[in-house]
Amino acid sequence: MKYKVRHSTRYEYPEAVYRCSNLAYVLPRDTERQRCQQSGVQITPWPLHAMERQDYFGNRSYHFSIEQPHTVLEVTATSWVDLDPWRELPSLDFGDGLGVARERLRASRDSEDLLAREYVLDSPLVVANGALREYAMPSFDSRRTLLSAVQELTQRIYADFEYSPGFTDVATPLDAVLEHRRGVCQDFAHLAIGCVRAMGFPARYVSGYLETLPPPGSEKLIGSDESHAWFAVYSPGEGWFEFDPTNNKMAAEQHIITGWGRDYSDVAPLRGVLFGGGGSQKLSVSVDVERVGW
Repeated sequence: MKYKVRHSTRYEYPEAVYRCSNLAYVLPRDTERQRCQQSGVQITPWPLHAMERQDYFGNRSYHFSIEQPHTVLEVTATSWVDLDPWRELPSLDFGDGLGVARERLRASRDSEDLLAREYVLDSPLVVANGALREYAMPSFDSRRTLLSAVQELTQRIYADFEYSPGFTDVATPLDAVLEHRRGVCQDFAHLAIGCVRAMGFPARYVSGYLETLPPPGSEKLIGSDESHAWFAVYSPGEGWFEFDPTNNKMAAEQHIITGWGRDYSDVAPLRGVLFGGGGSQKLSVSVDVERVGW
């Protein structure tokens, strides 16, 4: 698949911002199945400094600063991405059982296994606790394979939780999401990560885009796509596998990755520090994912 992705963010401030420094994760990274052929970032007003760097997790981070008064900030990233489809989705009923996978992860000195163990630890927005473990337990029967257990957990989150835009924000605690059974894709990814970590396995947050298709006979609306989030679990000896609890599926050819980390705080699309701006700001985001070839 070949995609063109356009991600536009606009901030409007009641008073002038005199200086700001920002960090953006809006450029797709390369993976085993994904290749970013071309990308660019357009910023208004023109930044005094702008540069791309690779962060700790191997993501493409874009840093920029503006040092002129402005009441509107616009950041638009445009990328062209090639994505290999799965020839067939992996069978999740084969592989190590839960006990074997946990012990293999604990005892292994393989470099990939050692790096993955970092994702068992708590992170700023995901702290594994008894409530998450209790919710996860029914899926993690000791007779199952790790990946089939995670698949069932994904299905349960999809069935048990209501997709409810506006109910949560970045600061909403995970405990509140679990209590009220409501949230958005970011919350469901964090919930799954917390459950998997509570059971002793590595899980990471994946940020990116999802191509959404209009109903048959309808034209796709500009700006109808959104930033999306899902999660990945690590199986020793097999690697990372991605699951999308918002849509109850494994991430496949319609999922385009910008980056991954411990949780949302590692790969927020745009964050920064500003001087001035007055009171509350107005934010608008538009994302277009267009399939442009095969």
